[in-house]
Amino acid sequence: MALDSAVVTATSTPSRRRRAVLGTVAASALVAAMLPASAAAADGSHNAWRDVVVTGRSADGAAAAVSVAGGRALASLPVVDGVAAKLPPDATLSRDWAVAPQRGLRVASVTATATGTTVSTVRKTLGLAENGNEGSGVTVAVVDTGIANVPDLSGKVKSRVDVTGTGGGDGFGHGTFMAGLIAGSGAASGGAYRGVAPAAKLIDVKVADAQGRTDLITVLRGLQWVSERAHEVQVLNLSLSSYSPLPYQIDPLTQGLEALWRRGVTVVVPSGNDGPNAGTVTSPGNDPVLLTAGGLNESGTAKRTDDVVGSWSGRGPTWQADAKPDLVAPGGQVVSLRSPGSVADTSSPQARVGNGYFRGSGTSMATAVTAGVVAAAIAVQPKLRPDSVKNLLTGTAYAAPGLTRAAGAGAGGLDAAKVLAAAPAWRATKSEVQYDRDTDAIVRDASGWAALEKAILERDSAAATTAWSRLSAASRDWAARSWAQLDPAAREWAARSWTARSWAGAGAQWAARSWAARSWAARSWASGAWTARSWAGADWAARSWAARSWAESDWAARSWAARSWAAGQWSARSWSWLLQP
Repeated sequence: MALDSAVVTATSTPSRRRRAVLGTVAASALVAAMLPASAAAADGSHNAWRDVVVTGRSADGAAAAVSVAGGRALASLPVVDGVAAKLPPDATLSRDWAVAPQRGLRVASVTATATGTTVSTVRKTLGLAENGNEGSGVTVAVVDTGIANVPDLSGKVKSRVDVTGTGGGDGFGHGTFMAGLIAGSGAASGGAYRGVAPAAKLIDVKVADAQGRTDLITVLRGLQWVSERAHEVQVLNLSLSSYSPLPYQIDPLTQGLEALWRRGVTVVVPSGNDGPNAGTVTSPGNDPVLLTAGGLNESGTAKRTDDVVGSWSGRGPTWQADAKPDLVAPGGQVVSLRSPGSVADTSSPQARVGNGYFRGSGTSMATAVTAGVVAAAIAVQPKLRPDSVKNLLTGTAYAAPGLTRAAGAGAGGLDAAKVLAAAPAWRATKSEVQYDRDTDAIVRDASGWAALEKAILERDSAAATTAWSRLSAASRDWAARSWAQLDPAAREWAARSWTARSWAGAGAQWAARSWAARSWAARSWASGAWTARSWAGADWAARSWAARSWAESDWAARSWAARSWAAGQWSARSWSWLLQP
């Protein structure tokens, strides 16, 4: 995989929900078949332990499964319900666990181009005022090669993490370029090279070294770091291109990004720089949930009639037959920030523009421009959730002779002016309206849910029945709908864990076979997550489930909720059906 300077967006219909995931049996078999070739040691030895990512029901469960197989866990990755691990050459895991091989990623050098005209047309093409100050109050996580300390980003970076352990800064020059397109102030150019959302804040998540090298596990560790701070991040920019052999439904990278999406973080990814042929969209741009951006060439003007899809921009369909990208944004010969002394800077001095800028092309740039517009839209309408953001951007895209779906433009060109004009009154999807209603109901019932939690953990069926009966009809309706979508594996688990009797009539049998003691509370909610951060506490109500999904970094990121409740992967079976005698 490579953090790519060109990326194309994947398209999906506005109301599309995530498709059903492959069964764990088939997924494990598929991944296992791929392991020998993908996980061979660098020295060619077939006896070396292999680095893998093990995913399934929970991070703790994955760690235990690795240990039973004789391996060792390297890092807990609740964002994908799994762990990074080392496994002996002949180790096997049960069918409950999918094993994905470690794979190398490389940050492709920014496609540097010789300096021509020095006037940036990006903001004008997008329909933004020259001196606008979009993006106030929104934070964008830039998962890339780092962000250098340069004047245009003074005071912009809220926090930094170096997952690579190679030191801060940006030795490669890619992440700084992206950061400038998103939130650069234009201070060193008199505003000429101002970013798309200059009032936004950035979080620097460094996942690649000074040579642009990284790998799957390192990127996942970066996503885990973001997941633990998801309450303060609204947008994630990942200008990464991967040639993953895995379907998006079981690839840990796309699963981690989808988990963040479900928690309220709009994830923007590229389609890759392998165009112009059909079927050249790369992972994670092939994921139908995420917002995938392709790149357009502005032809050196702010006019839209001469815009065309860049020849390098990846085109769909994906091998799952999804139409991608979702839309296209300026990515050809755009000007952004230079990281002085970086590999990109020193290897392509002809691409320098003035003292602090650099010129380059690729879908990485289009991704960053799109992420900036997303930040600007959320600043105007903070209630927008990722699905609505995606619908808003694709629903307001502009048409041009060279920006047709057949040409690889998806819905068309990104029109920031229309996006910002429509954002205040943009109608949320039905699922988001229901989400807001559910959240309001559950927050109002916070004390009731706390009483229910206490009763369950204490195995007090009578108290649990009383607490349940006192919840509002809206809260109970939410619970019924959530449990009504159990997939076969979840139904089997529930049948084992719960009693065959309903809550309303539960007696000693319910307590004895206790939902709390068996699976849910003992393994997921109660283990350092649900219990430690009490459902009814102010943290949950004010910051976590109510504000951004279901939990800050615990319940939603660890275990069942992130991949089951919010993912739409359950099948249509009612809660009451599960509990009937």
